[in-house]
Amino acid sequence: MSDAEHRKQTPDGAAELLVRCLENEGVEVVFGVPGEENIRFTNALARSEKIRYVLTRHEQAASFMAEMHGRLTGSAGVMSATLGPGAINLMLGVADAQTNSTPVVAITAQVGKERNYKESHQFVDLVSMFAPVTKWSAEVPATRAIPEMVRRAFKTAESERPGAVYLAVPEDVDAATDGSDLRPLRRNVVQPEAPSPKQIERAAKLLREARRPVILAGHGAARGGAAESLTAFATALDVSTATTFHGKGVLPDDHPCATGTFGFM
Repeated sequence: MSDAEHRKQTPDGAAELLVRCLENEGVEVVFGVPGEENIRFTNALARSEKIRYVLTRHEQAASFMAEMHGRLTGSAGVMSATLGPGAINLMLGVADAQTNSTPVVAITAQVGKERNYKESHQFVDLVSMFAPVTKWSAEVPATRAIPEMVRRAFKTAESERPGAVYLAVPEDVDAATDGSDLRPLRRNVVQPEAPSPKQIERAAKLLREARRPVILAGHGAARGGAAESLTAFATALDVSTATTFHGKGVLPDDHPCATGTFGFM
């Protein structure tokens, strides 16, 4: 892009609004590889004083970096890429985050809406491709949809069971210059919901009537810091307890109730 084109960029456009929404969600780092179709978004990130853009050598690396960020912090890790093959390269990390219950938000470019279904260069139906490996996959239709869609993306990714969300931003939306009157939506932090007394009573009844109860502890037990409570519960009821691969460590391997890790082996 020429210097003249850079100077023509409008700070109050859709790309700047998208960055303001990410800042509002508490995003501090975005991992990715830029491209022509999302260059305005990338430049808006560069102007941000709150978000650091980490340029990776490959989009797949960005996806796994974002996944690890989400797993370690509990807040959605954010990855970015251009359209076509750049976006598709994110899919492995996105799918891994989804299966590992890790909150991530993937944002990629897409061809302008006027080029859809014209066999345009690098056009593939990314929303449909990402749908099977995400909790929510959608395309941003216009600037005015950005605040609501970003808020929903992060709430969906971070709500139990956490997982992956994908947003496609068409090139004409990325380049839109409207949006100066729009603001990010208020962030409402997702709170874990305690089971109701009736649910607890039902669970106790099932345990009392069970002949050979087994506890299967997974990633949620590890992520929720429930190791001490789980150990006390299993010990008090003398219930055999197995873990998934991501639940390993929530019960000591030498505990009398431990039956090991269940999985494909």
